[in-house]
Amino acid sequence: MRVDLNSDLGESWGAYELGADADMLSIVSSANVACGFHAGDPNVMRDTVIRARDGGVGIGAHPGYLDLWGFGRRKIAGDSLADLEKQTAYQIGALMGLAALEGVKVTHVKTHGALGNLVAEDDGVAGAVAKAVKSVDPELILVVMPGMATERAAEAAGLPMAREIFADRAYQDNGNLVPRSEPGAVIHDAEAAAASVLAMLEEGAVITKSGKRIKGRIDTICVHGDNPAGVQMARALRASLEAAGIEIAPFHHFL
Repeated sequence: MRVDLNSDLGESWGAYELGADADMLSIVSSANVACGFHAGDPNVMRDTVIRARDGGVGIGAHPGYLDLWGFGRRKIAGDSLADLEKQTAYQIGALMGLAALEGVKVTHVKTHGALGNLVAEDDGVAGAVAKAVKSVDPELILVVMPGMATERAAEAAGLPMAREIFADRAYQDNGNLVPRSEPGAVIHDAEAAAASVLAMLEEGAVITKSGKRIKGRIDTICVHGDNPAGVQMARALRASLEAAGIEIAPFHHFL
């Protein structure tokens, strides 16, 4: 079995530093790089691209709502589907431009925060994001949640996709993540996260907080870079996966 290990990175901006990107990039196989809307700036984006390139890590765009104040975790009311389509294309293009400076290619797109939660459940929003991705580059891989609106949108658009589970988040019975405002939404214990991921890979299913199984293919596993326990969790998870005979590789190498 081969699987990708990804993290949301490049989320510092200006004088503000967030996450342990250098450490995470020594562990993960794909990086989702903030594109300046919820976090990131041209310098941070370019530095992250360079570190990922030099470490053989896949590079993806991580578009979100224009919400630096709320780190992209608040739904921005009033944005039309056309607005979201343009904003997504804009952010992908920004990262592609900086990646071109370093001679590398952006391979995938994964939505961030509140936008990511919305595209998992809203077919209209998921369709707008998929349309933006396909318009920019139909070879870009869209990261989706198994059985959710993003998966349906990618299929309808004919986009390649990577189906993702989260190591450090709990799931609702509808297949989406438990909101961060609820107790137990974020998993901080590295051993518990590794055990959960191995169980999901073994069963080929998302396992919800209540114990429900949602069958689906799993291509990539996310550990959030802004989680204070993220580096420890990613290191423990990689060790557990490799001990189980699972190869870690960027998903654009095997999809």
